[in-house]
Amino acid sequence: MPIFSFYNMRKPRQYSHKPIYWDPDKEELQERIRKVEIEMGVREVPLEEYKPQIRGTFIEGTTHLKRSKARGDDIRSRESKSMRLILWLVLLGAAFWFFFLK
Repeated sequence: MPIFSFYNMRKPRQYSHKPIYWDPDKEELQERIRKVEIEMGVREVPLEEYKPQIRGTFIEGTTHLKRSKARGDDIRSRESKSMRLILWLVLLGAAFWFFFLK
């Protein structure tokens, strides 16, 4: 009888779907035709086309996010600033407890 271990568990097999019937040239041609029809006004622009235009407009509408983007701050730098603030608060709390409550 095998001994079960939580540390050496095998990963489940991954499913990989490989399309059998796919013509990238035909798909590219259909995409080009769709873009030309939208340009000419024959076809209306679907809602999915507007999503890239919407992304990033919230940052342009707020001053503090615009300033952080201009400074070059990204998610990692904001997270590190938050962690640094939490660390300082914990240290100040520990010092307060040590000097005044102990």
